[in-house]
Amino acid sequence: MNPLDVLRDSLYFFRRNLGRIAQLCLPLVIFEALLQQGVGQILGPNAFPGYSVIVGLLVYPLYTGALILLLDARTRGESPRTRDLLAMSLSLWPRFALLTAVSTLLILLGLSLYFLPGLWLMVVLAFAEYLLVLKGASPLNAITESFRLSRGHFLRILACILCVMTPLWLLKGMSEAAYPDPTPLLSLTLDSAYSFLQLFTSVVLFRLFMLISQQPDKH
Repeated sequence: MNPLDVLRDSLYFFRRNLGRIAQLCLPLVIFEALLQQGVGQILGPNAFPGYSVIVGLLVYPLYTGALILLLDARTRGESPRTRDLLAMSLSLWPRFALLTAVSTLLILLGLSLYFLPGLWLMVVLAFAEYLLVLKGASPLNAITESFRLSRGHFLRILACILCVMTPLWLLKGMSEAAYPDPTPLLSLTLDSAYSFLQLFTSVVLFRLFMLISQQPDKH
C-alpha cells in the first residue's frame, strides 16, 4: 500500500470519471461558493469568521456524500443516476452535517494548539465520512471507528493527504497573491475551482479506506 501507488490509482480513477464527478458535484460546489460570497457581502468584512464553516455545513455534506456514493458504485461497475445519488445524499445530510461540524471543530481546535494536534486529528478522522455513508455508522461511531482503522497507518494517510493538499494550498496562496482584490466573478471562479480540486482528496482517501478496511483485523 505504497502512497505513490494509491495516488496513481486515484488519479487514474479521477481522470476516467472526471465528467461524471463534475456533473454530480460541480453545480453544488459553485452554489456553495456563490452562497459563501453572498453571505460574506451581506455580513461585511467584520463578520464572524466562522460563518464560512456554517455555510459550508449546508452544502458540503450533499456533494461529498454523493461523491462517496458514486465512488462506491463505480468500484462495483455500477452507474447510478445523478438524481438518485443526490437523493440518497440528501437523506444522509443530517448525520453527515453533524459529523462535519464535530470533525471541523476538533480539527480547528487542534490546529489552534500549535498545529500538530490538528494535523493528527485530520489523519485519524480521515475515514469517518466513508464509515457514515457506506457503513451506516452514526457520527460518534464513525469517529471512533476511524480512529481504529487509522491505527498503524498514520504516516501513510498523512503522506497521501499532504501530497494532495500541499499543491492546492500553494495554488490557493499564489492565486491570492496574484489577485489580492478579485472581482466577484473571478473570486467565484477561483473558489469553485479550488473546492472542486479538493474533491481529489476524497478519491484518494476512499482508495485508502477500501484498502485498509479490507485488511484482516489484527486486534
